[in-house]
Amino acid sequence: MFTTAAPVKSALPRDLFGAIADLKRELNAVVLAHYYQDPDIQDIADYLGDSLGLSQQAAQTDAEVIVFAGVHFMAETAKILNPNKLVLLPDLNAGCSLADSCPPDEFAKFKAKYPDHLVISYINCTADIKAMSDIICTSANAVKIVNQIPSDQPIIFAPDRNLGKYVMEQTGRDIVLWQGSCMVHETFSEKKMVQLKIQHPESEVIAHPECEEVVLRHADYIGSTTALLNYCQKSDRQCFIVVTEPGIIHQMQKAAPDKQFIPAPPMNNCACNECPHMRLNTLEKLYLAMKHKTPEITLPESTRIAALRPIQKMLAMSV
Repeated sequence: MFTTAAPVKSALPRDLFGAIADLKRELNAVVLAHYYQDPDIQDIADYLGDSLGLSQQAAQTDAEVIVFAGVHFMAETAKILNPNKLVLLPDLNAGCSLADSCPPDEFAKFKAKYPDHLVISYINCTADIKAMSDIICTSANAVKIVNQIPSDQPIIFAPDRNLGKYVMEQTGRDIVLWQGSCMVHETFSEKKMVQLKIQHPESEVIAHPECEEVVLRHADYIGSTTALLNYCQKSDRQCFIVVTEPGIIHQMQKAAPDKQFIPAPPMNNCACNECPHMRLNTLEKLYLAMKHKTPEITLPESTRIAALRPIQKMLAMSV
């Protein structure tokens, strides 16, 4: 878990939306937000997207300040791509259970067992893991990237075992998997999802490939968050059971207001299908981060340079 200094006490303006718009102009700032953020943050973002789209935007922006409404590894990626810009994260404690499941020291030992393997790491990892990787991927391009690797080149895939299994199934490759996972995408109940499907027989199940295999086998469509959003707009169906973090449903409802979107239920009677790390960011924290120019993301230059190369390879291979 990341630590942060005590927040600076400050009176909040009545119109946070207007105040944030003013600070954007004053700082020449851009707000990048993930689909899993609260609706208010999604609505004020200059760019809203999944990990691939956010990485591409971070690489292209000419803003002097990048405010990243997401989790720590996403803001780190923006800093890796923009060493001379101020990168702010509204709450430094907005971490990632998947990134945490791959400690750098343990992964270094794991990697050493397979010296001839190419390391492809899902972007949901720390800068230290990226620095140990050959190529970074996202859920949107993982299959495309693996398909570009020569068939005789052995591969390690980290840190998500579920996405790794999905890539193996789609590519027919035998891949060595690091056994990491996302707490949100492993919480969905297969039994409850099947019950929902029975209650809504006209619905389609759309799922993110970070979900467990037992859940994915019930899916009518599997894709990244952006792919899921695009699919439900094009589909003739009027009802969808959405098996990923339910923050994306805000955009689905905006894009297709005449359709019904049902969040897939977790195993327990809780809000476990919501990412607690993503939800640490709030509109108030975002405003204060811009006003006080903190918390700032910083990285050792040696780590940044080492992590930059595999990200650049990903961007080049995603064209």
